[in-house]
Amino acid sequence: MHIDLLAFGAHPDDVELSAGGTLLKHKSLGLTTAIIDLTQGEMGTRGTKETRAMEAAEASKILKVDVRENLGLEDAFFEVNKESLYAVVQAIRKYRPRLVLANAPKDRHPDHGRAANLIQRATFLSGLSKIKTPGLEPFRPANLLYYVQDYFLNPDIVVDITDFQEQKLKAIACYKTQFYDPESKEPQTPISSKSYWELLQGKAQLMGRYAGFEFAEGFIQSRPSGIHRLDQLI
Repeated sequence: MHIDLLAFGAHPDDVELSAGGTLLKHKSLGLTTAIIDLTQGEMGTRGTKETRAMEAAEASKILKVDVRENLGLEDAFFEVNKESLYAVVQAIRKYRPRLVLANAPKDRHPDHGRAANLIQRATFLSGLSKIKTPGLEPFRPANLLYYVQDYFLNPDIVVDITDFQEQKLKAIACYKTQFYDPESKEPQTPISSKSYWELLQGKAQLMGRYAGFEFAEGFIQSRPSGIHRLDQLI
């Protein structure tokens, strides 16, 4: 199966928060999109792996992704080792994406930076013919981008998601156990406050400001991108 745009997330909701608008936009342009969650988010303070799975399924419908999978790595304890690299390599070879999106290389949650390293290494290893995955041929994506998460990191690229901001927020809101709910009896977390929900809107506006968009999502390049003419940047 060939997927144009494959987004990895350390936890269910990572992709929705930082690249949901980008997936929606590219889906509207006729590209195929997919999400692969590395873990079930079972170590999260609020909710359970069962509720996270149901929430992810609802969010996927709103994002209109063609595929969503969960690799079942251990939340908070997965490492960049042979087992986890092999799992990601298999996923890349299975879906053969043109472009991969990954977690931020540095962030508040240590799983995010570790996931970025894992995915970066796996995208390279996936192209090595001597790494065998029965039934799956070697394949290396054309490019890898990291999305910006909780820590503010200066983006190299911003994608205009103005027409998709509301849909993105609806997808995030599917995670009822994780985000602001005034009736929730669960412990408060850094992402469950009303102010955090308002921050999401402000961050998208700030990203958009770089390029004159109302709302945008930011990405960091894993390597320089080439263009043929400078006026393509205008």
